[in-house]
Amino acid sequence: MESRRLVSITVMSLTARSPVVTDHNSYARGLEKLRAHLAMLLFAALIAGSFSFGGMAARHLDAGSLTLLRYLMTVVVMGGLTFWVLRVPFSPPRAIWRFVILGGLIATYMLTMFIALEFTSPVQTGAVFTLMPLISAGFALAFIGQRTRPVVLVALVVAGVGAVWVIFRADLQAMLSFDIGRGELIFLIGVICHGAYVPLLRKLSRGENPVLFGFWITVFTIPWLLPTGARELASIPLTSLPLSVWGILGYLSVVTTAFTFLLLQYASMRLPAAKVLGYGYLTPTFVILLEGSLGHGWAAPAVMLGAILTSAGLIITGLLRD
Repeated sequence: MESRRLVSITVMSLTARSPVVTDHNSYARGLEKLRAHLAMLLFAALIAGSFSFGGMAARHLDAGSLTLLRYLMTVVVMGGLTFWVLRVPFSPPRAIWRFVILGGLIATYMLTMFIALEFTSPVQTGAVFTLMPLISAGFALAFIGQRTRPVVLVALVVAGVGAVWVIFRADLQAMLSFDIGRGELIFLIGVICHGAYVPLLRKLSRGENPVLFGFWITVFTIPWLLPTGARELASIPLTSLPLSVWGILGYLSVVTTAFTFLLLQYASMRLPAAKVLGYGYLTPTFVILLEGSLGHGWAAPAVMLGAILTSAGLIITGLLRD
């Protein structure tokens, strides 16, 4: 009982009902702004784990079945969080098309991430993820008229250069010949979808309880994943999967899906889209540290320089005025 109360208090601090956003260029200030930045810092650290642990799980399950199983578990987690822990009254989704769009975007992002991990390393996929702020800034302007200040764009471009340096493995010759891997190109499609997802969260929100809103997005992610994962998942003897895989699926379902959604939802309603996803610049650094700690090898010093550059871009964007 006490554990449920603790979870409820923690989540409630992130899920206070947000008013309908009428001015998409208004942002939080003071302590509320600081909390939004801290939420995204935690988001970046947790997301890094999805690349490293997801790569380990991808050795046992194909991308389609892995993503579908993850989201089936997430629906259960989000349902329990919404209706049991927080006791949010059940209500059917209004304007279902909103959830179909958002579910499709996040399904594409997740599926392409696991497909990419079959061809490239977690560090490389983490580096591609850092291109998202620039992409999101473009979608934010197109969808909600949210303008990014020129100085912020410059900082994003500088950090993006660092991301590209990591993507090309610090190989100048490969960069000049545009020798980018298949996995990176696949995941870039997902990153573009996620870049559109963040400003659309703000645009399509109609003041619903954020957790209930997230639950319905998760539910409407499932239909998009059935064509690529249902048949494969039905043929897999799930009881034969190692306990480590179930542990990773639990982490992916609870931490990097349900909890990070709450963090992203909280920050996206309080900060500009470009700054929200600017914290993705920390992802390669966290992935490099995690991969090294797991004994999977450390990135070359030249690659680490790119990760440091992207982190510097985050610091600059965070300090600049919204």
